[in-house]
Amino acid sequence: MNVGIDITSTIYNRGVSRYTMNLVRGLLKEPELTLTLYGSSLRKRQQLLDIASQLKAETGAKAETVIQSYPPSLYNFLWNKLHFPKIRSSMPKIDLFHSWDWLQPPDRDLPLVSTIHDLAILKYPATAHPKIVAMHQQSWKVLKERKALIIAVSRATKRDVVELLDIPEVYVKVVHEALPIEVQRVSSSITDEQLTQISAKLKLDRPFILFVGNREPRKNLKNLIHAWLPLQADLDLIIAGESGWDETQSKEYQQLSVHLRFLGRVTDQELSILYSEAAVFTYPSLYEGFGLPILEAFYHGTPVVTSAVSSMPEVAGNAAELVDPQSVDSIRQGIETILNETEEEQKKRLQRMIIRQQMFNWPSVIRETISVYKKALQFSQEK
Repeated sequence: MNVGIDITSTIYNRGVSRYTMNLVRGLLKEPELTLTLYGSSLRKRQQLLDIASQLKAETGAKAETVIQSYPPSLYNFLWNKLHFPKIRSSMPKIDLFHSWDWLQPPDRDLPLVSTIHDLAILKYPATAHPKIVAMHQQSWKVLKERKALIIAVSRATKRDVVELLDIPEVYVKVVHEALPIEVQRVSSSITDEQLTQISAKLKLDRPFILFVGNREPRKNLKNLIHAWLPLQADLDLIIAGESGWDETQSKEYQQLSVHLRFLGRVTDQELSILYSEAAVFTYPSLYEGFGLPILEAFYHGTPVVTSAVSSMPEVAGNAAELVDPQSVDSIRQGIETILNETEEEQKKRLQRMIIRQQMFNWPSVIRETISVYKKALQFSQEK
């Protein structure tokens, strides 16, 4: 089976980037597949070529690479408005194409698989530029019209796709995410000297609660901060991740306590140490497509408080404290439950965390993704 797969997302240095890297790395190792790595970027074409070369070198696979020099906005116009150029003109051997949910090739006779990580821009449209929303909506329309197979990264996301995009359930398959291999590599490579240096740099001299992510409204930082305030005498609250949202509100939050710290973007090594050293990892988001930071915290042995809504219970299972994200008291009680656990309770929780994290693994992701490819080919033959 010859599969064309879009690797453009790998240049954006976000969670989806690592998902794509790990997925392609695994698929390249599968003997029943031949991959053609496709991408497009005006300014970062060479970076895409380098990433493709890196993936092939790591796996020893002989995959073709097709990297175009067009920005996504132009491809959106060409593919969605003019229905040109056909992707098979540059990749004539492919049997199907695996895209992401923001841009679809115009080849109507080509079996199509597309991964949807979440529908946050539909649930929270005010947090995205109208042009981005419009591009996604056009893409989703194409997926529905062409009866493409959708990979949803959680059962919660599948429900959203079926309900919000009105796509029949038979066309939506759940393939969960897994912990990026890079997280494990970074964690295992940190030396005692680096631990000491980074801990000093980040001023980790007091016990702390950790949140990782951007500061958009659905992350629910306001309720988290107010849940933590009564605990500040004993615990700092550290917020790690890009801002990109209302900086005025962040400054107002910082005035509430000297023990509230916004670190901004951190390195992979710094993030690994923050996870490992935190007393509790808090993730009371209102909506997530999957919730990968929960698995990252589990991997580092850090107990988790997260929301009992959306995809988060699906990922956390019985290994985390599940709370009502709309209730400040519920979030605080979840934190206090973990802080007050006995040593025996901590050991039992750690075992549950290890088991839960290992349930989401790349061999399963690869196997289930290939199963979706086969189903897509079967569906195309039945049309």
